[in-house]
Amino acid sequence: MPEIDPAFLAGSHALDELPLCHVRLQDDARWPWLILIPQVAGAREIEDLSAAERRLLVEEIVAAGNAVRALGAALGLAVEKLNVGALGNVTPQLHVHVVGRRHGDPAWPGPVWGFGEAERMDAGALSQGMAAARPALAPGAQPYPPFPGRGPG
Repeated sequence: MPEIDPAFLAGSHALDELPLCHVRLQDDARWPWLILIPQVAGAREIEDLSAAERRLLVEEIVAAGNAVRALGAALGLAVEKLNVGALGNVTPQLHVHVVGRRHGDPAWPGPVWGFGEAERMDAGALSQGMAAARPALAPGAQPYPPFPGRGPG
């Protein structure tokens, strides 16, 4: 298993291990936010993954979206829109952000990256959020109820 870039360790918490990705909860109380880090040595770009790994990554992104919705509900931050991004400009190790957004969040409608300073979660919120997100990542987990008004699928 490849090492996790130290930049992730400083601002996030280990949440779970999926078949392809190590999952971390971003420690920023402003947004429900997970990071997926494919455990493929030397991967910097999605194209560095095999076709099977890319398919699995998409499935794990969908599972992470479910977990972000559950995390948001647990923290009182209803998710209206999921933002998914694989930037890697600062941390080149391949990783995918799955961020829950809502009208009126601190950066709405702009991007969350580089917006102000992270607001660390208190221990209770962190524990509550992790407890809500973890089961939503599990294979076969029921889809978390989407934000009202979201269409099917």
